[in-house]
Amino acid sequence: MEEMRKLRAKRVVIKVGTSTLVYPDGAINLRAIDQLAFVISAMRHHHREVVLVSSGAIGVGLNYMGLKQRPKAIPDQQAIAAIGQAELLSIYKERFAIYEQKIGQLLLTRDIFVYPKSHQNVLNTFEALLAQNVVPIVNENDTVAVDELDHETKFGDNDQLSAIVATNIDADLLIMLSDIDGFYDGNPHADAKAKLLPHIATVDAQTYALAGGSGSRFGTGGMVTKLKAAERMLKADGQMILANGADPAVIFQILAGEPVGTLFG
Repeated sequence: MEEMRKLRAKRVVIKVGTSTLVYPDGAINLRAIDQLAFVISAMRHHHREVVLVSSGAIGVGLNYMGLKQRPKAIPDQQAIAAIGQAELLSIYKERFAIYEQKIGQLLLTRDIFVYPKSHQNVLNTFEALLAQNVVPIVNENDTVAVDELDHETKFGDNDQLSAIVATNIDADLLIMLSDIDGFYDGNPHADAKAKLLPHIATVDAQTYALAGGSGSRFGTGGMVTKLKAAERMLKADGQMILANGADPAVIFQILAGEPVGTLFG
């Protein structure tokens, strides 16, 4: 059994995937959102700085509008994202208020980190929010970021967004909650002998060779994007843990150093 982990976790970014927030049938998982609010609020009370990168806008928007699948046209997807983002933040605000924790919203596009002035502005915003004991809730600005624009604005997925945010604000740890228990040496859904790898020190070509698969019908992330995020964190001398987000209380176990999920770093 793996020993208790030593984590640096003064400033933590938590990325939660759509699969944690939305049930497979499209209904919103209010229990998981409430648990997430509780855990993060408890972390704040213990003087940890926390940023939440939250997927789920389109999934919540589909549920709100009573739709069973994503529309195909990009403007329609953007409209669903706008509707869902408002609804999702409303739910977050309600749940965090129960625990007397204030939140703020940042909707980002990739070019913000490319242009020096906008880059510094957004970093200043993060620092000001954290200094005021506010939890920033971050998502990609899907109403602006599309592939067809002249300059690159899309992060591609919130796995990349979470790692970019974490490395830019000098976070110690990125906790990535997904619908899988960690990183395996095979596909656990197809191979009963696939083993969970509790610790990966470096992400290399061999690691990528083990990765594969795709996200749920509501999300966009796969294992490759999670490895790219881990690689980015390692290059910045940070750590990342990939764990199952079915019960966000797992974050307490992670912060206690228990061998949950896969530790990169």
